[in-house]
Amino acid sequence: MADDRPPRPLLLQRNYFSLFSGQLISISGERLTYVALVGLLADYTTHFRGAAQSSFLLWLLGVAMLLPVLLFAPFTGAWVDRMNLRRVMIASDALRALFIVLIPVSYLTTHQIGFVFLLVFTLFACNVFFLPAKSAITPEIVPPSQLLLANTLLALAGMVGTAATPIGGWIVDHPELHLGWAPALYINGATYVVSVIALMLIVYRPAAHHGDRPAVSVRTYLHEVTEGWRMVRVNRGVWTPLTALGAIWVGGGFLNVAGIQHLQHAAGAVGVGERMGVLLAVLVSGSALATWWVNTHGRAYPRHIVLAAGLTLAAVGLVAFAVSSRFAVYASAGFLVGIGAAPAFILPETMLQEATELRQRARVFSARDFLMRLLFFGGQTVAGVGVPLIGTNATLLVAAGLMVMVGVTAFVVGQKNGVAAAA
Repeated sequence: MADDRPPRPLLLQRNYFSLFSGQLISISGERLTYVALVGLLADYTTHFRGAAQSSFLLWLLGVAMLLPVLLFAPFTGAWVDRMNLRRVMIASDALRALFIVLIPVSYLTTHQIGFVFLLVFTLFACNVFFLPAKSAITPEIVPPSQLLLANTLLALAGMVGTAATPIGGWIVDHPELHLGWAPALYINGATYVVSVIALMLIVYRPAAHHGDRPAVSVRTYLHEVTEGWRMVRVNRGVWTPLTALGAIWVGGGFLNVAGIQHLQHAAGAVGVGERMGVLLAVLVSGSALATWWVNTHGRAYPRHIVLAAGLTLAAVGLVAFAVSSRFAVYASAGFLVGIGAAPAFILPETMLQEATELRQRARVFSARDFLMRLLFFGGQTVAGVGVPLIGTNATLLVAAGLMVMVGVTAFVVGQKNGVAAAA
């Protein structure tokens, strides 16, 4: 007899709560890590003196984060689709805990920046396996009626983790208290260990598709890789979410280079970590407000309209950030960017899961990760070239213009493909 009872609240479901709590803690640590790595580079460059060297090192940090995805993501999705997703996530977080702790150990021992970038590369190589596994496992452990809410809560976990960034900024900016950037990295290592424990509590039985694959060979594996990319190319249901998400990643690439230096010039020699943390917390506040709206009143509107409007609002925030040197304006701009960017982080995850077959999800999400990081790389490369030539203000205005253009594209593609409302 069919069970017509409504599903239990998500946070009362053991599997989902374990995934959510582990992500909440580990993402909080990851946000500390980004501030810590910027603090490490600030220490190495004496507070980013010299625009050319600072731009190059920030660009190189981005490359170390992105290159694993660009090299491996096109091929790892097919492997993840064959594996036990829970085990993939546990192994990835265990390795991330090791690599993140080795960063301060290696730098404080050798004072060489090259090995730091190598460890960052290996750290983000683990993400190539973890992220598609997480996106693929979510629809398998929650009821379909709760999928949008499940993805929203996971996005909120990221927002809450980001809201803790001011703590990382405070740690990084107060070396006189025997703190600094190194403790933030040790804290992140501990959060990955907690995530491993939480993931081990998930009771997960792989769906049948994990066991019905032909034996692995070069030919069959390449066929599965090609099949995943063909799905991205021919499935129109994935075009709109990928387009909207791409705009956010391009903007992030610009901010990673031009935004940090723009903030550094306004903050002076000290305080950039704290200010960056406060801005991220304000951005999270705007994202939380928009997240609530998307899951309530926003369900009545077509998704492509919500995405296009959000990207336009985020571009307005970038313009305000670019033309001002007042921190109060930066905070207001961050709030607008948070409101505008939130739909592009929440809706595409659910839209991709709904538009993708169960047996190909990891491949589609690996393709997503590859494309988004490629766009991020392009954004920060353009910014790295642009800042020495036209300054941070004009470079950020270019980013805002690109975001509006992509927002219009998402609207047109969604209108053509008939994207449904969020509900």
